[in-house]
Amino acid sequence: MGFKCGIVGLPNVGKSTLFNALTKTAAAEAANYPFCTIEPNVGRVAVPDERLFKLAELAGSKEILPTQLEFVDIAGLVKGASKGEGLGNQFLGNIREVDAIVHVVRCFEDDDITHVEGGVDPIRDVDIIETELMISDLESLEKRMKNLEKKAKGGDKEAKETLDMVKRVLFVLEGGKPARFLEISEEEEPILKNLQLITSKPVLYVCNVSEDDAAKGNPLTLKMAERAATEGARHVVISAAIEAEIAALETHEEKSEFLESIGLTETGLTQVIGEGYKLLKFITFFTIGPKEARAWTLKKDRKAPQAAGEIHTDFERGFICAETVAYEDYIEHKGEQGAKAVGKFRQEGRDYVVRDGDVFHFRFNI
Repeated sequence: MGFKCGIVGLPNVGKSTLFNALTKTAAAEAANYPFCTIEPNVGRVAVPDERLFKLAELAGSKEILPTQLEFVDIAGLVKGASKGEGLGNQFLGNIREVDAIVHVVRCFEDDDITHVEGGVDPIRDVDIIETELMISDLESLEKRMKNLEKKAKGGDKEAKETLDMVKRVLFVLEGGKPARFLEISEEEEPILKNLQLITSKPVLYVCNVSEDDAAKGNPLTLKMAERAATEGARHVVISAAIEAEIAALETHEEKSEFLESIGLTETGLTQVIGEGYKLLKFITFFTIGPKEARAWTLKKDRKAPQAAGEIHTDFERGFICAETVAYEDYIEHKGEQGAKAVGKFRQEGRDYVVRDGDVFHFRFNI
C-alpha cells in the first residue's frame, strides 16, 4: 500500500465528483444536493510511476505491481456537525486511521450549484471543517481521560505517557489549533499516532476550480496557497469536472491529447499523489525480477532493514544485507547484469539509508 487519504469538505464542493474521477468508479453518488454521500466510500488507485514499467521491460517481468493509494470519501460536513447538524460527524471514525487528510475546497463560482453557506469563501469553509474536526478530536480525548487516569494511578507506564500526551494535545485544541501544531519529538510520534486524531494528520488542500482556471488557478486558489504555506500544508489546483472527463477516456494517448488541449501537463491524480508523497515524506523503491516488478512505498530516511520489512516482517527480522542498484544505473546499463559488470550493483548493510528509486534484493535468514 502506498498511503491512505481521507477526503473531507463541505457538501457541494466537488468531493464525490473528484472521488469518482480519481478512483474511476461510480461508487460515490455525485449530485447537486447536500449529503448525497451517505456512507463511507473507499477506492484504490495504482500510483503512476513510469520507472516501474521501464524496469519491468528490461527485466522481462511477467507481472507489474504498482504501489497503491487508497481514498476514503465521507459525507460532507457542515457547521454544527458536532452538534448533529446535517448528518453530524458520524462518519469521521472512518478516517481516523488514514495517513493524510485531503481537504477539498470550493474555489469556483457557479449559480447552478448551491453553497451551504450561501457564498464561496474557501478560507471560511476551511475554518468550518477544521473546527468540526477539532471538536471531534476533543470529544475523543475527553472520553479517554478517566480510563487513562485510572491506569496511570495504578502505575501503568504506557498510560502515564499517553495521558501526558492527551493533556498536551487538549491544551493545543482548546487554544483553537489542530493537533498537528503540537511540537513533539521523534520518540513521541508513535504515542500521538496511537491517539488516532484527525487533526494530527498532515493536510493536502485540493482547490476545486472551473475548467477555465485549471491551468493557472484564480484569486481564491492564491488565498488557499497562502493558507497552506502558513500551516506547513500542501495544496493542488484541480478541476473535478476535468478529472471526470479524463476518467471517461480509455487510452493514455487520449488522456495526453486532452490534457495538452487544455494547457495541462498532468492529471489531478498525479498531482495529488506527487504532493501527497512530499507531504508525507515518502519515497519509492523497487523489487525487480522475471516473475514480477513491484513498487514499494517507504518513509524518507528509513534504512534497508525497514525497507525489507515493508515486504515481510520476517525480512526485517532476519535481515543480512541488501543488494542494490540505483534506478538510473539499472536503466543506463540495461539491467542487473549490466550494472554488476560495471560495479554499480552493491551490497549494503543495516545502516544503509534507502534512496528514492533504489532497486533491491534482500538477503535474510530466520
